[in-house]
Amino acid sequence: MHEMAVCESLLSAMEEAAKAQNFSRVTRVRLAIGRFAGIEVEALRFGFDVVTKGSLADGAELVVLEEEGTAWCFDCSDTVPLAHRLAPCPKCGGERLLPNGGTEMKIKDLEVM
Repeated sequence: MHEMAVCESLLSAMEEAAKAQNFSRVTRVRLAIGRFAGIEVEALRFGFDVVTKGSLADGAELVVLEEEGTAWCFDCSDTVPLAHRLAPCPKCGGERLLPNGGTEMKIKDLEVM
């Protein structure tokens, strides 16, 4: 379950931010996760609760914002939204697509005290 490793990295990032910005508690974390990032959200929520226990983010709310996937279509020469990696182009029906968005995961913001 790589979500636990993701949560450990997330906690490390929060601890570094706390040192740099002088806060002691995180009450809410908003994460933007691309549709194709390969993250199981429920596993991430479970891992977040386990990893943050006893830390500056113990009890913090985890808000997950799903970002859509996108791809470049070679047939219509446009960037299009994709619901699934193997879906055809929603604009022209073409199947020659190069995914170019939706694999990212980033901290949007932290609510701190």
